[in-house]
Amino acid sequence: MPEKMYRGAPDFLHNRGEREHVTGGMRVRFRGVALAATLALIGFFAWAAARHGRSAWLPAAQTPHLVRDLAPGRFLVARRELLDPNFAETVVVLVHYDRKGAMGLIVNRPTDIPLSRVFDELKLAQKRTDRLFLGGPVAPMGVLALVRTPAKPADARNVLDDVYLINDAKRLEEALAASDDPTRLRVFMGYAGWAAGQLEGEVDLGVWHIFRGDASLIFDPKPQTLWSRLIHLTELRIASARPPAATGASRRPGAALSASTFALRRAS
Repeated sequence: MPEKMYRGAPDFLHNRGEREHVTGGMRVRFRGVALAATLALIGFFAWAAARHGRSAWLPAAQTPHLVRDLAPGRFLVARRELLDPNFAETVVVLVHYDRKGAMGLIVNRPTDIPLSRVFDELKLAQKRTDRLFLGGPVAPMGVLALVRTPAKPADARNVLDDVYLINDAKRLEEALAASDDPTRLRVFMGYAGWAAGQLEGEVDLGVWHIFRGDASLIFDPKPQTLWSRLIHLTELRIASARPPAATGASRRPGAALSASTFALRRAS
């Protein structure tokens, strides 16, 4: 059985020891040279951009993402240059965001471990073949779940639309008993967290692409290909951000693009 379920998700962000394991913002201590190297490179280009008055690491047609696009339910899609193995080629759904910090779950890293092994003491989970997901590098022995249901579960936190965060063992057991449909429940070990100002700093540096959330993509049947499909949308974003004379398009520069704006092929 997992070590514990978590309560009061936003309070995770006040644990200084756990904050050291989150992605690299301006105040975080780096725990991997890969992320440090990535941010140093992006930081150099940010300096160059400031000096020359435009983005030096993105095509001139693309404008930076805006911090005001951050909100619960948004997707953070790692840019291609992010080298940190904890977050390279990841899609993170923000389950909490406010001035004190942010929390997210990686939705495209399934393990080979079936839930029947994770909850081997629960009779109702003995036939579950759907997989456990790695939610992030912080507190990897803790368990959280996302459930899709028309009725709000007790003590659950709404993430977007009909998707709710469960951080209570009793409520998770109820969700397991309610349905064996893997497109309605995802269980995660660990999470991603940012202290105040850290995620905003990463967005300003261009570490993440931001998309409006889509409930169906959180429970996508082929999560391993989700990042590549969303990265393809960033290329469409670049095209749509070109001056109207070039494309005839008019969209607020830097606005979060909906993950369902274009059809996403399920095929790999």
